Amino acid sequence: MDLNEILNKGELSKEEIVFLLNLTSEGDLKALYDKADQVRRLYVGDEVHFRGIINFSNFCEQNCIYCGLREDNFSLSRYRMTPEEIIETAKMISNEGVYTIVLQSGEDSFYDADMISYIIYSIKQNTNLAVTLSIGERRFDEYRAWKIAGADRYLLKHETANEKHYHIYHDRQALHERINHLRFLKQIGYQVASGNLIGLPLQAVEDIADDILLCKELNADMAAFGPFIPAPFTPYKNHKPGSPELTLKTIAAARIVIKDIHLPATTALDSLDKEGREKALLCGANVVMPDFTPHPYREKYLIYPGKRGISDDPLVSHKMIQSRIEAIGRKISASRGDSVKSSYRIV
Repeated sequence: MDLNEILNKGELSKEEIVFLLNLTSEGDLKALYDKADQVRRLYVGDEVHFRGIINFSNFCEQNCIYCGLREDNFSLSRYRMTPEEIIETAKMISNEGVYTIVLQSGEDSFYDADMISYIIYSIKQNTNLAVTLSIGERRFDEYRAWKIAGADRYLLKHETANEKHYHIYHDRQALHERINHLRFLKQIGYQVASGNLIGLPLQAVEDIADDILLCKELNADMAAFGPFIPAPFTPYKNHKPGSPELTLKTIAAARIVIKDIHLPATTALDSLDKEGREKALLCGANVVMPDFTPHPYREKYLIYPGKRGISDDPLVSHKMIQSRIEAIGRKISASRGDSVKSSYRIV
């Protein structure tokens, strides 16, 4: 295959995506990253959008074998933030000039439909924030209620498009059900985010290509491609972490394939590579998701160990991230960073 020909095609096949993911030479990687950066600039611009995360509960009723929050991890000190704590943290984030929050937790049914609706509505009444939910699979009627309460977006990573692997990683869930949830969320008006983990056991580059193509098929508004980091007290605790280089290649390929999608430079990548955020932003990414979870909860949301900045003051950490972004010549957006896809454009 000819690299230049592939990089200048309008549509890429699975085989061509796999070819990009298998690139190894420094010159070829530079060409890939430069093309992805060019496509990013053309379709979503130079601004970097912040999504402020509030990890409000680390209880989880699922038992995914790669995740530190899994139900069987009895070593984890569990916590739940009160609705009032969540709302006050959202106000603080808004005051910091961040225009989107991500309310994230394990799958914790303690927060029922009414409680989540109250939190969303209260945040909407007191701020101009876009509200993203990242709380796992819930009932379809709950998704509707939260949309009515004011939720704008939903983050529900598919993790892997390989059905057999999905069943191994998630013994209580099925891939087709996850995809049905994503399609329903999109259908009722949420801006939808999906994504995968790079480096899970059994994964091949062909699987990653399928992940990118699934995000395209779903018409996802955002896709998070981050490296797997093994967590203690999980079946994969001794497995090696995902490759930062393969993660960067995935971000670049996703940008070239999907073009107008939002792509975050993930904290997991930054935890494995001290320049991970900068590298991702230079090969197609345009979103950063700083953690604003307050102490003492911040240290307890341990999906994986060694999370960068977890012991820092959230406001100090945010300013440091902002400085790093500005140091590579990118500017921080002063907007909510809504999807640039045609269905969300204001005409």
